[in-house]
Amino acid sequence: MASVSVSSETVTQRARARRRARDWAEIQERMLVPLYEAVYQRLEVGPATSVLGLGCRSGLALLLAAGRGAEVVGLEPEAELRSLARDRSLRVLGDVYRELAPGGGAPPAHSLVTAFEHLSCTADPQALVRDAARLTVPGGWVALATWGPPERCQSAGVLRVARRLADPLLRGGYAPFALSGPGAVERLVALAGLRLGGGGRVCCPFAYPDLDSAVRGLLSTGVFDAAVEYSGERQVGKEVTEALHPHLRPDGSVRMENVFRYTLAERVPR
Repeated sequence: MASVSVSSETVTQRARARRRARDWAEIQERMLVPLYEAVYQRLEVGPATSVLGLGCRSGLALLLAAGRGAEVVGLEPEAELRSLARDRSLRVLGDVYRELAPGGGAPPAHSLVTAFEHLSCTADPQALVRDAARLTVPGGWVALATWGPPERCQSAGVLRVARRLADPLLRGGYAPFALSGPGAVERLVALAGLRLGGGGRVCCPFAYPDLDSAVRGLLSTGVFDAAVEYSGERQVGKEVTEALHPHLRPDGSVRMENVFRYTLAERVPR
């Protein structure tokens, strides 16, 4: 009986993961297009650019870079998202070191390494920035994105649900605005041996046709996974819906104004 129960739970988890991946690709990923385009325009991404996207999810940012003529490859640990990216004819790997350098050597470096979504969610931001630096050619760039100040992000109230409904012993995990304060990303850059090269703030509204789409889109981000595991998907969905009500418009659509920040850092040639 125990093995049947475990098997059933695994099937349910996989089905949920597939649904979340589809919701991300169909609803949520387009919300950050202004951020992607701002970085690509600032760095003049084009045919001479080799882009590596860390935590590229279903690959929209890579598609936009490829549309500018860049050579692109992605790294995405979640199999369902990786599968969707590959369906778009993108080269997306699960382990950049093992799959790009199977012989144990150093993987090839790129002229632009991006972390558009992953930096705010990873357990070790410093390790991610160091990896990005190692995977960048001398003279190349690392682009790091974070949420802007919470007072400039109307989604902040909804994100608090993720922290409140997670296991209270694990609440030190997800902190979306931990790197939003002055100097936070800059310290990561300096410790990774990179040189600051500017940055900017970009308005990225989260806009949905209705409440159901808003809830599905937000749950697809992975931000609420710990809360779902601890409090259950129904309770998390209910409280996310309640938190969205202040942003509900007369026509039934939902819109939240948000600001994202990007930081550019150069790998200095030796």
